[in-house]
Amino acid sequence: MLSLFDLTFKKFVTPTVAKIVYILAMIFIAVSYIGFTVAAFNVDSALGVLVLLVLGPLGSLLYLCLFRVVLESLLSMILTAQNTAELVRLQQASSSQTQPVPGSPFSGPQGQQGPQGPYGYPNQQ
Repeated sequence: MLSLFDLTFKKFVTPTVAKIVYILAMIFIAVSYIGFTVAAFNVDSALGVLVLLVLGPLGSLLYLCLFRVVLESLLSMILTAQNTAELVRLQQASSSQTQPVPGSPFSGPQGQQGPQGPYGYPNQQ
């Protein structure tokens, strides 16, 4: 939970808070389901039975699925960002230890004088 107060934003707080948020969403959806059922019974008993047995469970399941998809999307974006940052760190660490091999496509032109054309070839004038 210390990452909640991290002002550098180097560590993401969403993966640790996601479980708590999902549990709170399930509780909120259950309380809403009960509230809508009670309100429907106050209007009409047939409507109350319809909400209790059909509309309430379908609506609750739909909202729970939507919330889960949104939460998983956020988590997947954050995990992608973390993995990308790790790959960049590993690439920088490995590139600082190795030098390009002379003659390789990444080493640039070797022993050529004068202006260079595209892709390191001499200009044709």
